[in-house]
Amino acid sequence: MFQDKEMVNDYLAGLNASLTGYANKIAQTNSLELRQTLIQMRNQDESRQRTVYSYALQKGYYKPAAPASQEVITQLKTQLMSEQK
Repeated sequence: MFQDKEMVNDYLAGLNASLTGYANKIAQTNSLELRQTLIQMRNQDESRQRTVYSYALQKGYYKPAAPASQEVITQLKTQLMSEQK
């Protein structure tokens, strides 16, 4: 039988996979109505994901990676900005 930690982590993994799926579907849909519906569904899942993530973090079920240094953040921003041009 699943313990609380396993259920939370499983649900969190499912939400994360769902968000990836929405991104792909939104990018590929031609129907504006379907696109808006998918965006709303994605936004709801993002909200759920954040709630479950916060719960897992509070309970100690999830340990995030160490925060990036300001130098790494600046480098990544620069790289992403140059790729958009």
